[in-house]
Amino acid sequence: MASPAIVPRRWRVPPPEAETLVRWPIDFGVRYTVFIDTEEEFDWAAPFSRDAGTVTALAALPEAHRRLSDAGAAPAYFIDYPVASDPGGADLLRSILSDNPRAAIGAQLHPWVNPPFDEPLSSVASFAGNLPGRMLEEKLVRLTGAIAGAFERAPRAFRAGRYGLSPEMFGMLARHGYQLDSSVRPGFDYRAEGGPDFTHARGDAWRVSEMIELPLSTVFTGALRRHGARLHARLGAVPRGRGLFSRAGLLARVPLTPEGVPLNDALEAIAIAIGEGARVLNFAFHSPSLVPGNTPYVRDRTDLARFWRWWDHVLDELDRRGVRSASLDEVIAAAG
Repeated sequence: MASPAIVPRRWRVPPPEAETLVRWPIDFGVRYTVFIDTEEEFDWAAPFSRDAGTVTALAALPEAHRRLSDAGAAPAYFIDYPVASDPGGADLLRSILSDNPRAAIGAQLHPWVNPPFDEPLSSVASFAGNLPGRMLEEKLVRLTGAIAGAFERAPRAFRAGRYGLSPEMFGMLARHGYQLDSSVRPGFDYRAEGGPDFTHARGDAWRVSEMIELPLSTVFTGALRRHGARLHARLGAVPRGRGLFSRAGLLARVPLTPEGVPLNDALEAIAIAIGEGARVLNFAFHSPSLVPGNTPYVRDRTDLARFWRWWDHVLDELDRRGVRSASLDEVIAAAG
C-alpha cells in the first residue's frame, strides 16, 4: 500500500489567553527545570533514516546525571523509542532514576524511528504534528507502551521531536495519560522546513485540553528586546541582520541551553528573565551532546569542557539568585 502524502501544517502558535495562564503558588518561588532530550545518535546534516538507532552516548548519562544532581538539579529525561526499546539503555536509566528520587522520565517522539512506519521519510514527516491523526496516535501508543513496559510507570510529560507540535496533539496526549507538554519553543519559526511557527508564543506556562504547556525558555536581550520575536523574525529577511543587531547589543535571541549559546549570553538572559518576572526557567539539551562528535554543538573535547563550564557557571548563578530546581512532579503539582 502506498504511503500517504504528508503535507506541512505550518501551525502558527498563538499567545495564550490570559485566563489559561498557570498561576504558580507564591511559595513556589522562581524555579528552574532541566529537560534532557534523551535520544539516539544520528547525523544532523544527513537525510532522515530509520536505521539511525544507536544509543551508545547513553553511557555518558550517569556522570552527567551525577554532576547535575550534585548541583541540585532534578533532571527529567524525555526518552524516545530507540532508547526505550534498548534493554541496556532502559537498565541504565532505571539506575539513574533510583539514584535521584526527584529525577523523572518523559516521552519524546521522533516519528522517523518510532514505529509503525507508515509514512514516507521526509523533513515534513519528521514533524509529528504533520502526520494524520490516526498515524500519529499509533506511534504515540507504541512509544508510551515501550516506556511504561521498560520503567513500570507511564510517562506524564511529552516533547515532540523537532518541536513538531500541532493543536490536536494536546487532546491526544491527555487521552493517553499525559499531563504536561514541553514542545513549544518561543521565538523560533520552523515553517521553512514544514514545522510550526512559535514566533508569537510566550514563555509563560498555560493550560490547554487538560494539559499544561511548559515552553522551553527563550529570552530576548539587548536594547530593543521589548520588540522581541517580531523584530527578530523581520531581521531574518535582512542579510546578516540578526548577527549585526546581536553584535551591536540591540537584539539577540537566547534559548536557555548550553548548545550553541555562549555563557555570558545565558547569564544575561537569566538576569533579564528573572527581572521581568519569569517563574520557571526551562533549560534543555540533547543527550548525544554528552559525547563529542554526535551533535554540531559538541564536536570535540574542548567543546565538551566548554559545555560543562557553561553548566557549572549557570547553576552557580541560579543558586546565587536563590532560584531552586523543580522536579517534573513538583511542576505538575504546583500547576494544579
